[in-house]
Amino acid sequence: MAAVTETPVLPFRRRLGDRIGDVTIYALTAAAAAAAAALLIAIAWKVFQLAWPAITKYGFGFLTRQGWDTIHNKFGALDLIWGTAISSFGALLIAAPISIAIGLYLSELAPRGVRTVIASLVELLAAIPSVVLGLWGILVLGPFVGEHLEPWLHDHLGFIPFFGGFPENSGILVGILVLTIMVVPITSSICRELFLSVPEELEQGALALGATRWEMVRGVILPYTRSGVIAAILLGLGRAVGEAIAVSQVMGAGHGIHWSWFATGSTLASKLADQYQGAVTHIQVASLLYLAAILLVISLIVNLIAQYIARRFGYQRAGGS
Repeated sequence: MAAVTETPVLPFRRRLGDRIGDVTIYALTAAAAAAAAALLIAIAWKVFQLAWPAITKYGFGFLTRQGWDTIHNKFGALDLIWGTAISSFGALLIAAPISIAIGLYLSELAPRGVRTVIASLVELLAAIPSVVLGLWGILVLGPFVGEHLEPWLHDHLGFIPFFGGFPENSGILVGILVLTIMVVPITSSICRELFLSVPEELEQGALALGATRWEMVRGVILPYTRSGVIAAILLGLGRAVGEAIAVSQVMGAGHGIHWSWFATGSTLASKLADQYQGAVTHIQVASLLYLAAILLVISLIVNLIAQYIARRFGYQRAGGS
């Protein structure tokens, strides 16, 4: 029996330049990560520091008080929180099914020659500046909504509180539609990538067992990507909550809590954009920064929830329970 010849172990040698490169890349990446965390902390610290006079004066009652009286320096955020919530969730209610439909079409149904073109056109919507989109909302979308869409909704669905009131060229509904246009490119792109990540053998297996394409989408693709789609929708919500310029252009800067989408309104972000430069008193500036603090907290919570769901989605795909 022949002896087995052992392969000699080659000595492990690293040059000085390699060691310096390892230390350098570690230091650079660690510094970049630390800088991002430090920037977030610095922004939050400055916002809360400037908002502190209003926080100490109004407390949490600021969140439940209505009205924005700059003459008597009486401020509240409840109607602004309401405007932010109703416009953002309204936009999400419209954008979510549209985004899922676009993602399914581009990943499963569209001819190969068409997919790239349509995907590029959809993503180009995200490149339109918000001020340009808001101007388009004033000149084109607002008159169409006020003269055609809102009267039709009032005539056919006026028994629903959302569609009561008097049609206007500006208002919550116009803001919802503008936010929908801004949210769709983000959520549809993420949904498309999620649907493309579904293993092809699962899809082909369902079709081979006699499932229709709709049954394959309903029984394989949507359950497989459910958590990721929810995370994508929440990221779109974060985009809608923080939008200021376009919303301030088309919502009409109204006050009060209204169920009707035809009424004018304001959001946390639009109030900041409208009044910060013209604020004249110290407490007004602090109250505006209080709005910024509320908006910052809401955005952070939404993004943290989306990241948690995305990590959970990745863990499930890796085989975890």
